[in-house]
Order: sequence, then C-alpha cells, then structure tokens
Amino acid sequence: MVKERLTSDPRLAGVAVLGEISNFKHHSSGHMYFTLKDEHSRLRCVMFRRENMRLRFRPADGQAVIAKGDVSVYEAAGDYQLYVREMVPAGHGELALAFEQLKQKLAAEGLFDEERKRPLPVLPRRIGVVTSPEGAALRDIISVTRRRFPNMPILLAPAVVQGEEGPDSVVRAIRLMNEHGGVDVLIVGRGGGSLEDLWTFNDERVARAIAASRIPVISAVGHETDFTIADFVADKRAPTPSAAAEMAVPDKRALLAHIQGQYERLQSGVRRRIEQGRARLRLLESRPVLARPGELLLEYRQRVDDAEERAGRAARDMLDQRERALAAAAGKLDALSPVATLARGYAVARRADTGPGGRRGGQAAAGDQHLIRAG
Repeated sequence: MVKERLTSDPRLAGVAVLGEISNFKHHSSGHMYFTLKDEHSRLRCVMFRRENMRLRFRPADGQAVIAKGDVSVYEAAGDYQLYVREMVPAGHGELALAFEQLKQKLAAEGLFDEERKRPLPVLPRRIGVVTSPEGAALRDIISVTRRRFPNMPILLAPAVVQGEEGPDSVVRAIRLMNEHGGVDVLIVGRGGGSLEDLWTFNDERVARAIAASRIPVISAVGHETDFTIADFVADKRAPTPSAAAEMAVPDKRALLAHIQGQYERLQSGVRRRIEQGRARLRLLESRPVLARPGELLLEYRQRVDDAEERAGRAARDMLDQRERALAAAAGKLDALSPVATLARGYAVARRADTGPGGRRGGQAAAGDQHLIRAG
C-alpha cells in the first residue's frame, strides 16, 4: 500500500537530490548501492545496472553529486530509497542543481522537442552573430566564414556574455536580430570558461528568447564538453563557435564544385538526348518513304491507274449484263403478245356492240355483227 502511494505521487517522480556519497558498493550484479547524505539527513539510493552504464564518471565515497530519480520503498526492509536514473558530479553544488531543475522544467514544456526545431538554410544570404565584440568567439566565426565563403555578410549584435548583465543583454540582442537584422541564421554563443562564466546561457530568459526566435539558432557556447540550457533549446548545437560557422556557412569551393558537377551531368544528359534524337532521325531518313519519295509517288500513281481501270471494266461488265437481261425480258414479252399471234395468220373477232371490256368467248349467233382484227 505504501509503495503504491509513493509510486503514484507525481511529486516523488523525477526528484533531483544533492548530497555526498557514502557507503558506496558496486555489486557483482552491476547494480550500485549507496547513501546520499548532508549535515542533516541520509537517503538510501540504488542505481541499477542499465542506468549506471550511462554514467560518465566513477562514483566514490565522499563525492558530491546530483542524483535524479523516483522515491519509493524497499518493501523487504521497509526502507525509503531513491531509485536513481541519472547522476552527475555536483562540483558547483547549487548551480548544478539549478541547471537540472530548469532543464527538467523546460523539457516538460516541450522546448527541447525535435519536432519544433527548424533546419538551417542551405545557402544563407546573411549570418547573424550574438556574442561579445571583444571575444575570441567572434574572431573564430569571422575567420571560418571568410575561409569558407569570403563574400558572406556577417551582422553582429553585441552582447555581454557573462555576469549579472549577461542574460538581459543576450535577450535584447536576439530580439534585435529578429526585428531588424534581416539574417537567415543566427549564431548565439561565446568561448570557453568556467560554469559560472557560461551561466548566462543557462538562464531561463535566454532559453525562452532562443525558443521564441523566428530565425534558426545555432548555440555555440564554450568547448565540446560544455553543455548549457541554450544547447538544448537551440535548433542546432555546435561544440565551438568555429564549428557553428561551419554549420551556418557552406564551403563556397565545394558548393561551386557541386554546381559544376550538376551542370556537367545536365549538359551530358542534354547531349545524350540530342544524339538519341539524331539517331532516330537518321533511322527515319534511311526508310524508303523518305529516301526515295518520287518512286513511292509513282507506285501510288500506278495503283490509282489500276484501280481506275478495274472500276471501268466492272462498270462495263455490269452494263452488258443488264442489257442481256433486258433483251431476254423483251423476248418473253414478244412471245406472249397477241400481236405475235396475229402475225402467224390468226385473227381476233369481237362483237361490234361490245366495248373493249365486253364478254369473251361463247358462240356467235346469226345476225351478230363482229369486228375482225387480222395480222
């Protein structure tokens, strides 16, 4: 019941504890068991093998550390203990603890999420820099930029990069660049130094100004081993100011070589297409229809003449056939005609008092008047 209450309490999850290690034991299983203490209290801790394999230092008795994990109870002994997930040396005590607390807060707000980070422009028109005008960081950025892209404009927004004035100064410079700079990418950073020297870039105001920037931001704070809150919020993190310039600016010679290569490939492709077209044209030209068009025309003329002759012959044959059929029909009519019968010596008699529609046949009576038609 107690363990369930502890594990379900969000206030006891992700707790960061500052203390000194004592009774440290690295078990053969790989798990680490130790106690964190200060002048007032002690807290039993366990860090399992899968978590402690990611440690970048070797814990030992007497070390001051910041341990982050979840508070629960070890039921077998009834002891409250911290199940540690992350642990870092606390060489700077309160600063390290403040760092972890702010990191946890901003991460919970989603300011570190990769989804909100923007890509850098491939070929920026102008580079913006927020740093000290007297620092080595600016000289390094200018040197690398001039080497990689000699004509690239660089616009500086001077800022105080350490001390109490640092956070407000950096925030103003970032906002100035966004409002009036007209730059495509912004480098925010400084050279190396102690944790206190770099603390401006662990300030919440600076982190939120970077997150709110409309211009993609590269953080370039300190050396490769230095990490600040600005690194987690920025769109890209560079280990040094020189590396930031290399990220922001393409190498002009390499870019020109790439463009030349693309041009040559395009030119080669165009030449290949032209040659393919010419080959197809030569193939078409070699065909008889194009090689000897006059002969083809004569052939078609001959075909027309042949067709015309066949059509005339067919028409004549049809006319002869129709004439023969007509003559045969006329012969049949002549054979059946009464006129033909009269021509053979016969006569046709009919009573004079009957018209053409009178009665046929029958016997003639004495005294009847008849009309006789002989051949």
